Amino acid sequence: MSLKQKAKLIKAIVFDVDGVLTDGGIIYDNAGMEIKRFNVKDGQIISHLKKAGFVVGAITGRDSQVVKNRCEELKLDFHYHGSSDKLVQYEKIKENYSLKDEQIAYIGDDIIDLGILSRCGLGATPQDARSYMKENVDYVTPSKGGEGALRDFADMILDAQDLLESIITQQLARAVDATN
Repeated sequence: MSLKQKAKLIKAIVFDVDGVLTDGGIIYDNAGMEIKRFNVKDGQIISHLKKAGFVVGAITGRDSQVVKNRCEELKLDFHYHGSSDKLVQYEKIKENYSLKDEQIAYIGDDIIDLGILSRCGLGATPQDARSYMKENVDYVTPSKGGEGALRDFADMILDAQDLLESIITQQLARAVDATN
């Protein structure tokens, strides 16, 4: 199947956090507080995905309050933290949302993500992932992790399903309405 054919079947978009929504770096301040930097472009597309009817969520290997806060802010359908075996959560998602593998898109950047990437219908990794990650996915995003990689993946899926243009048109119409 072609990339576009696979993308047309997608009903859920699931992602790793560190290395996808962030650049993979972790900063600790002197008090031991964790600091992460997220790209607003990724957050912006999540609301549009949800409005379009996609199930959207995260599975992350780390257990971080900062990430939990961001997931809540984004109003994800689900978010699993501290997952050492992400396939367990992947199977729960399939069951909870009555999904098949071919209906799930997943983007991850490291070895812990390979299990899901080998099973899901459409797999992706950010541009700065290791070569062995790139060799095991359908799509490598033009952007690095933390620089809009999820946005690239989501835009590609929305475009394949002929939804991206209507989102753009709606935003332009709102701008025109606001000036009248």
